[in-house]
Amino acid sequence: MSFASVKRVVFCGISLLALGQTSAAFAQNASASTDDNDIVVTATKRQESVRDVPGSVSAVSEATLQKLNAQSLSDYITRVPGVVFNDYQPGVSEVVIRGIASSTYHEANQATTGYYLNQIPLIEPGFPLVIPDVDSFDVSRVEVLRGPQGTLFGSSSLGGAVNYVVNEADPSAFDAGFEGNLSSTKRAGEVNYAAKAMVNLPIATDKLAVRLVALQRVDAGYLDNTLLGKKGSNDLRVRGLRGSIVFTPTETTKISALSMYQEYDLDDQTYVIFGTPKTYDRATNVAEFQDTSFMLHSLKLEQDLGFATLTAIGSYTEKKANLAFDNSIFGGNDPRTNTPELASSRGKSKTDYAELRLASPDGGRFRWLIGANYTRLRSANTDGTYIEGIGDHIDANPGMFGGQSGDTLAPGDLATRTVSSNRVTEKAIFGEASFDIVDHLTLTVGGRLFEYRSSPRLQYLPNANLIPPFDFAPGTRKDSDFIPKVSLTYKPSDDFMVYALYSEGFRIGGINVYSAAVPGLPLTFESDTTKNYEIGTRVDLIDKTLSIDLTAYHIDWGNIQARLFTPGDFNAYTVNGGGADVDGIELSLTLRPTRNLTLASNVSYNDARLSTLLPDSFAPGGGYAKGTQLPGASDWILSNSVDLNFPDSPLKPRFNLSHRYMSGAPVAFGAALEKGDYHIIDLNASITVADRVELGLFAKNLFNQYGILNAPFSFAGSVTRPRTVGATLRFSLN
Repeated sequence: MSFASVKRVVFCGISLLALGQTSAAFAQNASASTDDNDIVVTATKRQESVRDVPGSVSAVSEATLQKLNAQSLSDYITRVPGVVFNDYQPGVSEVVIRGIASSTYHEANQATTGYYLNQIPLIEPGFPLVIPDVDSFDVSRVEVLRGPQGTLFGSSSLGGAVNYVVNEADPSAFDAGFEGNLSSTKRAGEVNYAAKAMVNLPIATDKLAVRLVALQRVDAGYLDNTLLGKKGSNDLRVRGLRGSIVFTPTETTKISALSMYQEYDLDDQTYVIFGTPKTYDRATNVAEFQDTSFMLHSLKLEQDLGFATLTAIGSYTEKKANLAFDNSIFGGNDPRTNTPELASSRGKSKTDYAELRLASPDGGRFRWLIGANYTRLRSANTDGTYIEGIGDHIDANPGMFGGQSGDTLAPGDLATRTVSSNRVTEKAIFGEASFDIVDHLTLTVGGRLFEYRSSPRLQYLPNANLIPPFDFAPGTRKDSDFIPKVSLTYKPSDDFMVYALYSEGFRIGGINVYSAAVPGLPLTFESDTTKNYEIGTRVDLIDKTLSIDLTAYHIDWGNIQARLFTPGDFNAYTVNGGGADVDGIELSLTLRPTRNLTLASNVSYNDARLSTLLPDSFAPGGGYAKGTQLPGASDWILSNSVDLNFPDSPLKPRFNLSHRYMSGAPVAFGAALEKGDYHIIDLNASITVADRVELGLFAKNLFNQYGILNAPFSFAGSVTRPRTVGATLRFSLN
């Protein structure tokens, strides 16, 4: 099949507000269609009909992102069945799928969800300095795979995976687009605004094109820092650039290059200190800024060989993070100097990735895919605490510090200094094969054979707390295993399918950065795994007027990497131990009574609890008992929508009403405080002028609901953004 004439596949899956509940893996062809009911996808890293592959995937199309006036993950990801969002600081907030998480905060090692951009990994094999929240402008769709995805996509996908599919350069025609919006958030003293632009330039018609995207977005702060006397202290600025080059020298060859840069500059962190109902106040001695960025460069070759399609991908990803934190909120000023202890962290990671795979042509009773990939990570992080005047205090009290000077123990008033680094390589071979046993009955088997090698190092330098310095380098650690996948699919017609699926996910081990500061903490932790047993069915009735998607699953999470905190100073560390059982049902209903009206509802029930004791030497009784609910794992997740549009009217008016609800769930192991248990309602409306200009109005969190998004320490956490009302202007040549 040539790349110039990509097969169009009718997409008739369940939708939430036009969020397609498909049974495919990652979509790849970004320019196939703007209609959610006519979409080309790449299933299990190859092009297949979305109705032929077992599994649970939701695709949020570009049209849907625009309907929702979506800017970032928080605007749309929780509308997907079985998904919650630990919305903490921008750039480190995590998507949690089917309750697989040990914190409502930031996992201390790899995230439990894998993240990709056009199938290129965005998560490194180790602690993620940045979890990219790609701005929604000029994104073809965002896909969410639910359930472990270790076979084809490697580590970190314990609960599932998220794939951003951005539009690539189109050599067929010139195009340009613009999006701008202005809005006001209750309590924010300034306006929110965004300006985004795209241009697509064919250089050689049907052969070579360039696509450029630039954007800037400012989300005004809505929290008040009372110690600093700053209203709206948590201002956020997002800047991004993206470039795509596509070259198709022949009908059987496609070469594409993609580069992207995006940064998040947060003036002050987004958590508040609980204590009074519905507080929007925080109190720190300094503005706790957090700046994160990521840069990606990639090159991909797709070659039709006749007997198979060859795909070769190479990429380089670089991430940076720099933040400040006021430790004095935990225990007041340092008693030695009566000044606050301020923490800082600065990190950088570089990841090289290469993948080579062959996929057999579509059709026939036997279809196969085989591939190999290689990943190399180099990361380094420097953490420290600053106490004004500690150096002078040391010099004035030499007897208390063994005669050592302030310059030795606290240069520049840095009371503690920790340097950590890691080198990780992965080599893997993966593949899948599908065989039609008889008509309508297909068996698919797959597997991944991998080997990880990691070389962590932790240095604890001379310090004002007189903790003995040390240099811990356990040498190269090796982790290897085989990850299987098996499915059986029965599909007697285009309107009915039932499947059974077994899949696994895994996450590699790591090192505890703060282990030197707290006696008794483990220096390292091991890998953990998930095993998923799933059955599902999809039914389209009355000529697809009604669509039903029903899935039931059981996940066994073993040797959990649990993020815990030390009492008093709340240093984060990770332990292995215990297990969890996750049982759930996901039901999606979509009713299309007329071509102008779509009603959709998703209901997810998820029971995620420890199956054995999780050890914690600081917890009462030495740990958390069997039956303890996993942090942030809401039992119920509901989403409903009404979408009304009139495409044949001169102004093409469109109206949308959407509702989301998550039941309460503990914010941490053993915590009484819960997140969730609130309703969010959004309104969106637009008209189109001259077929190219769209004018829209929106109201997010219409009834100004206050809810806790996360609270890793139980007394402090993030809350929902207050009601935001605004207008949008969009322009597109095509």
